[in-house]
Amino acid sequence: MYSSWAYSFAQMTIEIPYVFLQAVLFVIITYPAIGFYWAINKVIWNVYIMFFSMLYFTYLGMLLVALTPNVQVASILASFCYSMMALFSGFLMPGPSIPKWWVWCYWICPTAWSLQGLLTSQYGDIEKEVTIFGEQKAINAFLQSYYGYHNHHLLGVVALVISAFPLVFATGFAYAIAKVNFQRR
Repeated sequence: MYSSWAYSFAQMTIEIPYVFLQAVLFVIITYPAIGFYWAINKVIWNVYIMFFSMLYFTYLGMLLVALTPNVQVASILASFCYSMMALFSGFLMPGPSIPKWWVWCYWICPTAWSLQGLLTSQYGDIEKEVTIFGEQKAINAFLQSYYGYHNHHLLGVVALVISAFPLVFATGFAYAIAKVNFQRR
């Protein structure tokens, strides 16, 4: 019949325009609603980060379905994965506050990189003073001290890592489609 690689490549490719449209519509709606600063480079960063974040979530879902025998098991595994991604994203507990023996989970967590990219691209160059936790601090200084996010000099690394996660999940999906078989004869 057909090669499993052709099927998985077609399945992954067809998601790209849909996810891009979702990301653009999401940014069109949420960017002004959140009140981000209007600058073309910030809007482009937001679209970039949202696109790759939505794409790695889509490919992760496809990977989990390919790795499991049925939708129920995939839903349970997805629930676990999404809970871990929320826990280690750096939002509930900032990266510098995570115990050292768990910090590796933070560094391999896709949502941690998305959050870092989003906050750094939108607020990393803002030096406006705000009152946070009872003290006056610049927004970019707060991002660095509380979240451990550096200013714009690491944004390229964040962009590279965020774009690598969909590739990893897509490759895992293609491999799982080719090698994992739950049929019994």
